[in-house]
Amino acid sequence: MKPVVLSSPAPRSLELIFTPDKLAHLHSKYELVETTDEALDKLPPELLNDARYIIGQPPISDNTLATLQSLRAVLNVESNLINNMPYQTVFERGIYVLTTGAVFAVPVAELGLGLALDLARGITDNDSAFRLGNERWGGDGNTQARLLTNADVGIIGYGDLGRALHKKLAGFNCQMKVYDPWLPPSVVMENGAEPSNLQEVISNSDFLFVTTVVTSDNLNFIDASAFAAMRKGTRFILLSRAEVVDFEALMDAAQSGHIYAASDVFPMEPMPENHRIRMLPNFIRSSHRAGALDVAFKQMGDMVLEDMELMDKGLPPMRCKRAERETVSRMQSKPVVHN
Repeated sequence: MKPVVLSSPAPRSLELIFTPDKLAHLHSKYELVETTDEALDKLPPELLNDARYIIGQPPISDNTLATLQSLRAVLNVESNLINNMPYQTVFERGIYVLTTGAVFAVPVAELGLGLALDLARGITDNDSAFRLGNERWGGDGNTQARLLTNADVGIIGYGDLGRALHKKLAGFNCQMKVYDPWLPPSVVMENGAEPSNLQEVISNSDFLFVTTVVTSDNLNFIDASAFAAMRKGTRFILLSRAEVVDFEALMDAAQSGHIYAASDVFPMEPMPENHRIRMLPNFIRSSHRAGALDVAFKQMGDMVLEDMELMDKGLPPMRCKRAERETVSRMQSKPVVHN
């Protein structure tokens, strides 16, 4: 009898995260039961009792968890760890909660580098001016330009994304400062950056990248006073989640000309059609598309299959990132709606 896998990967789909060959392999090895977040706890008790894995991270109540007696792992393919299950009991039972979010690190880092170069050299603004016949030639078109090479760069949050971004910046010989209160300084130093406090990173950066996850500790922690403390002309690039920033203060700082900003994430997605962000000067807008590449989605499926096969052998998962009991309940990211 094949092991039972419950599948509720919304907003993803199995066809999105698995190649046809890998999806066929999944079906050949497991009894795949497709369900939804709302329907999971209504499945027959005998089916829940036999389930070995869940693909997705649907809400799991205490009662449903008690019925999931064979469960070994919840494999989150949404990427945000969500506080929607009794984690203490999950960990006590030795059930893994795993996330495939690392697949987005390199794609988001690449777009972040592109946004930084655009802010530094005014690429988008010059293109728009050229289309309208208002372009400025030569040095006249570079009055606000600066180099990324040899610049002071700050990174707030040094997880998978922050480290991937650091690697992309390696060729620019930047002076790199990192703030991450969840890491020991030695981890930052081993990667060739300088561990710093938040104030140092905010006030001493020419380019400032925000790559931190949203937690109960850092909601809106980059506020109006933080933007005021930035160097005039700082290039500010938001790549993780909008909730870590006071977005009104960010827009005010950009509109005043104190900073130049770019963001791939927003408080509402999509933003209202008449919202000032759509016409705000000194701001590059990207519609939460930095990581949404097919190659990244397919890597998710590969990671899920590899870890399930390891766990089938009685071995620990190695490809996905494990949720930690000390931090998982502090995660505050909103679930994504669009792939």
